[in-house]
Amino acid sequence: MLSRKRILVTGGAGFLGSHLCERLLNEGNDVLCVDNYFTGSKDNIAHLFSNPHFEVMRHDVTFPLYVEVDEIYNLACPASPIHYQFDPVQTTKTSVHGAINLLGLAKRVRAKIFLASTSEVYGDPEVHPQVESYRGNVNPIGPRACYDEGKRAAETLYFDYWRQHKLRIKVARIFNTYGPRMHPNDGRVVSNFIIQALEGKDITLYGDGSQTRSFCFQSDLIEGFIRLMATDDSVTGPVNIGNPTEMTVKELAEKVIELTGSKSKIIYMPLPQDDPTRRKPDITLAKKTMGWEPKVNLEEGLKQTIAYFRKFVA
Repeated sequence: MLSRKRILVTGGAGFLGSHLCERLLNEGNDVLCVDNYFTGSKDNIAHLFSNPHFEVMRHDVTFPLYVEVDEIYNLACPASPIHYQFDPVQTTKTSVHGAINLLGLAKRVRAKIFLASTSEVYGDPEVHPQVESYRGNVNPIGPRACYDEGKRAAETLYFDYWRQHKLRIKVARIFNTYGPRMHPNDGRVVSNFIIQALEGKDITLYGDGSQTRSFCFQSDLIEGFIRLMATDDSVTGPVNIGNPTEMTVKELAEKVIELTGSKSKIIYMPLPQDDPTRRKPDITLAKKTMGWEPKVNLEEGLKQTIAYFRKFVA
């Protein structure tokens, strides 16, 4: 009982947050899940309600939070373009005001705090693969900037609190992640392609399909979170957490068609503004500082994700 940590997970009812809550509970912690349910869902955490060490609070992190905790994982923010562009001002507030409120909380209760940042801080990168020292190529006035620049500002705040207030921080830059509990309508390629394939509809590729992504399965990513949080206080990040196996979006579509046994055809649409053409993490730092690298291959991860999405398709 005395060694049981009290851990706050913001965005805890979301895709990644729910898996993180589950993992932290399995490791014997008390977990407080905070979510405003904009993109999160109670269905993602319903199986945890019976656990006496799990609490849920409906709360928006743009408002201060007053709780007593030992560690904070800040995952609160919509992460898909279709959601974060729905209310771009609120998206920026979630990243910036949310960071200020949670850093203030961490300062008050002397908690260690983790930021789920993003590979989007690199924008449409001119350096490949992306290393943490690369400062990015972001359009600050484009339609994706509410998310990209919001996360960049959040990183700034974390490092200012680290320098000014000696706060213990951990910053992870997350690359494309997939797996069960993804929002079926989040507009990202994995969920889009799987739903379209299962429904027998045309699979929509934006651009010519040659743009690349690197897809990391959720369990590998959560393992990276846990390991980063457990590192020595001198390790602040930012650390890239993602799968360095690069593939084209067209190759992903073809793999989804194969694994679903779908008769779907691939059709092409114009590429959205500021959509990155290449995305691949350099994970040298993650390997060095925490001995982490992904284990789940794409085919196995897609099979689990497809099985999950089948229940959404009549």
